[in-house]
Amino acid sequence: MELRQLKYFVAVAEELHFGRAAERLHIVQPAVSQQVRRLEREFGVTLFDRSKRAVRLTEAGRALLPHARALLAAERSVAEAMDAVRGEQESTLRIGTSVGLGLRLDGVLTALSERAPRLLVELVSAPTATRLQQVRDGDLDATFVRGAHHAPGLELLPLWRDELVAALPAAHPLAQRDRVDLADLAGLPLRIAPREDNPHLVDAVVGACRAEGFEPVMGPAFTTDQDTLAAIAAGRSSWTVYFAPQAAVQPAHRIAFRPFADPTRAPSLPTSLAVRPDPPSHRLTALLDACHEQAEQGGAVRGQERTPSR
Repeated sequence: MELRQLKYFVAVAEELHFGRAAERLHIVQPAVSQQVRRLEREFGVTLFDRSKRAVRLTEAGRALLPHARALLAAERSVAEAMDAVRGEQESTLRIGTSVGLGLRLDGVLTALSERAPRLLVELVSAPTATRLQQVRDGDLDATFVRGAHHAPGLELLPLWRDELVAALPAAHPLAQRDRVDLADLAGLPLRIAPREDNPHLVDAVVGACRAEGFEPVMGPAFTTDQDTLAAIAAGRSSWTVYFAPQAAVQPAHRIAFRPFADPTRAPSLPTSLAVRPDPPSHRLTALLDACHEQAEQGGAVRGQERTPSR
């Protein structure tokens, strides 16, 4: 038994005419007659009394009709449920996030909500390699990545470049300046992630230090924002780096964030959006437009200077 056969049977039962049932179903009459006969043979009963003048339901046909209608209603319910799920999936944008986006991410999400107010956004945080694989697998629509120049199987769309700023103890003499020279930090231990955890960031900072003529003194590794900044504020003088958009919103008691004196020599990293090399969906197009708008407004989050209360 096929649902198609039940659909044809119900149409004939309601029209009591094979021709009108065929017109209603937008098919030819012989196809309707053939499928109804197959249904009758399968059940071993006659569903309709046929004559040249009229078509009437038999007792078996009257018994089958409510069950057939119930099965067809169940089919419609299943289809509607799946349509709802598909619609929800299509209206949800899943984005992988990268550490340090700060005001950038807020700006992108604000612009995105203006372009697609009914679009739901799900943010996913995970190691870079994991997020890139999730984009390949279709579990994410896109992910932000820092410093990457290639990602096999994906396209990297350049967005913007963010400067890094120094995070210092607010009580340190260098924090009294509006900007700091990178070379002045040569004697202070640098707290930064191990290279294997964040090679792009470490290479950018160490490379900038070497360009200024010194090898940075490595202090304890950067762990979490809370613990690292608390240690910088309360312990032996040391420093770390933050992306300017992140520093602008980072809660940090007794810490001063200072941009570097020469922006052209300051460490920085590019941010890209990793996507699959497929034609973009409407929701992904909205994200790309929001990212480009944020890139054009890049000056609003560069060179931020902020000293939290001591």
